[in-house]
Amino acid sequence: MRRSVLSFLVALAAAVPAAAQSSPAGFFKPGYTDVGPTLGLGNIGSAGISIGGRFERAIKRLPDLGNGTLGIQASIDTWNYGDTFGALDYDFRYIAFGGTANYHFDVKGNPKIDPFLGLGLGFSTVSTDFVGDYSSGLYFIGRAGIRYFYKPRMALYADAGAGAASLNVGLTFALGSGK
Repeated sequence: MRRSVLSFLVALAAAVPAAAQSSPAGFFKPGYTDVGPTLGLGNIGSAGISIGGRFERAIKRLPDLGNGTLGIQASIDTWNYGDTFGALDYDFRYIAFGGTANYHFDVKGNPKIDPFLGLGLGFSTVSTDFVGDYSSGLYFIGRAGIRYFYKPRMALYADAGAGAASLNVGLTFALGSGK
């Protein structure tokens, strides 16, 4: 499993230089909407990876804050792992829902790059087949991320920080291109 995740990350890194010659600039602007799958690594107990998704909508320009763009993002991540307590084997199952307000920086010179910072809250449900509901509750989300527009309607995506997984990588696909 770790070898396939490593292969995915290497392929993702190899695709970035090739993307530098592809699409026109300025995709992340008010009205832009995207959705995409992610794989998460770290901060997920004994699980190897988490599987999740991201949905984001660009809301408005913020001219008083460096002309960045405000985006609202929803996320979902899930992972599970097994453990043993004496002679008992049991699984932990996590489902984490999150919402963040993201500030997308106005990058001059290469607008295909979309770096952002986000803050928000999440709700995690945790259960196990050993004792039922284990622990659920609110958690803080703080993340730094980036999109690299590989094609006009597709971007490579990564975010890192506190929340569900420590590092998430994936692809996003545009649903609406903005104004």
